[in-house]
Amino acid sequence: MDGISELRAKYLEQIGTAADAGALEAVRLAALGKKGEIALKMRELGQMSPEERQAAGPVLNSLKSEIDAALKARKVALDDAALDARLKTEWLDVTLPGRPRPMGTIHPISQVMDELTAIFADMGFAVAEGPQVESDWYNFDALNIAPEHPARQEHDTFFMHRDAGDDRPPHVLRTHTSPVQIRAMQAQGAPIRVIAPGRVYRMDMDQTHTPMFHQVEGLAIDRDINMAQLKWVLEEFCRAFFELDEVELRFRASHFPFTEPSAEVDIRCSWDNGQLKLGEGKDWLEILGSGMVHPNVLRAGGIDPDQWQGFAFGMGIDRIAMLKYGIPDLRAFFESDLRWLRHYGFAALDQPSLPAGLSR
Repeated sequence: MDGISELRAKYLEQIGTAADAGALEAVRLAALGKKGEIALKMRELGQMSPEERQAAGPVLNSLKSEIDAALKARKVALDDAALDARLKTEWLDVTLPGRPRPMGTIHPISQVMDELTAIFADMGFAVAEGPQVESDWYNFDALNIAPEHPARQEHDTFFMHRDAGDDRPPHVLRTHTSPVQIRAMQAQGAPIRVIAPGRVYRMDMDQTHTPMFHQVEGLAIDRDINMAQLKWVLEEFCRAFFELDEVELRFRASHFPFTEPSAEVDIRCSWDNGQLKLGEGKDWLEILGSGMVHPNVLRAGGIDPDQWQGFAFGMGIDRIAMLKYGIPDLRAFFESDLRWLRHYGFAALDQPSLPAGLSR
């Protein structure tokens, strides 16, 4: 057909020089609108012979497609240029949609404490609390910890400053929540069944230790309490906390000043491509310490060891949280932000999802 090359060159030039969206729309209407030049050429096909139509049809369709593609490409280029110009003059693009997020997040440690409390409450344990600044007697002596024990040295424990002439007993930042057990026994007597979650302090700092961390201690005292009952309590806890159908624990003889006999407790596990799986496999992982309460500790709590006996256990809340959620570095609990919490799946306040925790 005559004039096709001229039409093509004409509109491609006009499209390329269109300065804005209005000018581009004018070019589109002139070319492809109902009364546009290319549209009118398309109507002429009906007046042609079949042979002429067979030759002219593909040429016109190709022209129409080429002009349409050029219009779309120029529109994208103009839109991008307009956005760039706005971004250079505006500090904030207020037309962008917002990104709503729930306000506030429950910290993993708080979630773990909540779940621990719920699990042990189902087994009849109440929550006991005590001060974080403890006397030397409650933190060490009452728990049968000898004066020469390494934990009583300044390289392991934070001792409170005392002015010259201050004759009060030495005070420390508690190194465990075991002093709460003594206070609970003195206040309630026997029988008793309590857990003591809370902050504790030791002079440690590495990938698996921080100067301030969290522990939960458990204590049960009655006439006929025994190690078998201790094992059942810990198995039920691990089954609920780690959400396992079956759990196998191993007790290894150990030594703690405040229990006799004493045992470290391991849980069966396996490693699969660097991922820890609890409750199955051929390996064992230590998760807590436990034992029967030492008679001297019962006496310090005002309970007659000839009439009463009991068991105790302790675990690090931060570490069981690490085990359950695959968190590699304990310091992440205290040196991270909300993006880290969301990465590990901790829900916002209006979407509670109680996780869980482990031992130091």
